[in-house]
Amino acid sequence: MPMKDERGDLDVSEVVKPVQATLSSLKMLDVGKWPIFSLCSEAELQLVRQACVFGSASNELLYTTIFVLGTNCCGCLGLGDVQSTIEPRRLDSLTGKKIACLSYGSGPHIVLATTEGEVFTWGHNAYSQLGNGTTNAGLVPYHISTNLSNKQVIEVACGSYHSLVLTSDGEVFAWGYNNSGQVGSGSTANQPIPRRVTGCLQNKVVVNIACGQMCSMAVVNTGEVFVWGYNGNGQLGLGSSGNQPTPCRVAALQGIRVQRVACGYAHTLVLTDEGQVYAWGANSYGQLGTGNKSNQSYPTPVVVEKDRIIEIAACHSAHTSAAKTQGGHVYMWGQCRGQSVTLPHLTHFSSTDDVFACFATPAVTWRLLSVEPDDHLTVAESLKREFDNPNTADLKFLVDGKYIYVHKVLLKIRCEHFRSSLEDNEDDIVEMSEFSYPVYRAFLEYLYTDSISLSPEEAVGLLDLATFYRENRLKKLCQQTIKQGICEENAIALLSAAVKYEAQDLEEFCFRFCINHLTVVTQTSGFAEMDHDLLKNFISKASRVGAFKN
Repeated sequence: MPMKDERGDLDVSEVVKPVQATLSSLKMLDVGKWPIFSLCSEAELQLVRQACVFGSASNELLYTTIFVLGTNCCGCLGLGDVQSTIEPRRLDSLTGKKIACLSYGSGPHIVLATTEGEVFTWGHNAYSQLGNGTTNAGLVPYHISTNLSNKQVIEVACGSYHSLVLTSDGEVFAWGYNNSGQVGSGSTANQPIPRRVTGCLQNKVVVNIACGQMCSMAVVNTGEVFVWGYNGNGQLGLGSSGNQPTPCRVAALQGIRVQRVACGYAHTLVLTDEGQVYAWGANSYGQLGTGNKSNQSYPTPVVVEKDRIIEIAACHSAHTSAAKTQGGHVYMWGQCRGQSVTLPHLTHFSSTDDVFACFATPAVTWRLLSVEPDDHLTVAESLKREFDNPNTADLKFLVDGKYIYVHKVLLKIRCEHFRSSLEDNEDDIVEMSEFSYPVYRAFLEYLYTDSISLSPEEAVGLLDLATFYRENRLKKLCQQTIKQGICEENAIALLSAAVKYEAQDLEEFCFRFCINHLTVVTQTSGFAEMDHDLLKNFISKASRVGAFKN
């Protein structure tokens, strides 16, 4: 059963709370701040344009276009099964769809709206929070059209087990769990399909929605705030703790024009058109920013600084609040990595998203991230793009029957060998037979990128080339790669290569590895086939360090 109070018998960290995920426009956001992104390769990270991290331990990830990975609790990845995956898997059923916004709840369940205004849901559904008329778990995205077929949805929000959507004409529809009136129907019966929220909102134009754990909120175009649902911590801002089964205006904000609302786990933030922030609800961790830990059932001003606030952030997975000023300063307060920060604290971040990546527990996203690629390329980045580009190259190497496209001037600038060999060379094709294609391609790519990407075995061949061309820095990079890939089976072969190419640092490293794993290494085929002189020197050196003592 879901929790009602901020401080209950259940461990908050073990329950997935809902998170509001609205579109964020960010330039070159460092998604690597969220630990789960470490499962993605550099190439995959370069493709991320939108992303949402969710789950009880920030262990689920959705990113476009459109991949998912994680523990897949209750089928929340939408893959058609409940198997966890550490490798990104394509969400085929949404291929071609562009995400406008998404949110998730405690099951977790997912509600997603496309740029065309369609709504898709999947995941946990014990309380009909998917809106498909059943209580069966949704293992794949399902298009919700009941009562929404002629509507364009522009915003979505999830509570723990209920869902809200906002249409382009300012109407709000709700469905799912309703034990505290969070669906706004006037009863406490669960709502299996989308139902328009009326009452006080009947003739209002809603411009923003948000969900608390079991409460709902809407901002209308006149700047008024309407609230309904659970109110045990005063999170509705009505001056009481009684639940509200239908929308009710927050009277204490009379004369204040609100632009945005954000819901924390059990607290609420609003941002006014004058750049002021008000907060109310639970405050056990200082998440209201009032300097104390007393709950507030009425809106209370949050003093950040004299600069205008342009953004507020709260996330249902933690009792954390954040705000950004017009001058670009980012503040945080509430529960921050286990500490209770009762007043807004100035951070070194440039984005409120970073607050939740680095200080929230778990490290989830509070909104849908949109990562805009930086159109400006540095000189180094431009050079990397031109490697093996037949459209701009003026020279190609033929290696093992394959071409590698390069630029003479760059090779002459970067490598002493090419500076002399290409000086009077008018040819546009050079045949290379001394080295393999993977090795020679890695060498040429290194001249463009200053890095290598090879297996330890191939790096031995590149070490040979680096020695031949007297490329000392490349030689060091090869040694680092070889060190990272050493094991008992290849240790003798790598030691032999280090001796052959006079890589003293690598030779010492391989020798120490062999000594530390002597019993296993001496039983390998590599040791049995070791060159006589190398074996003699190895035994002599090993004896001197006491490797054969009892």
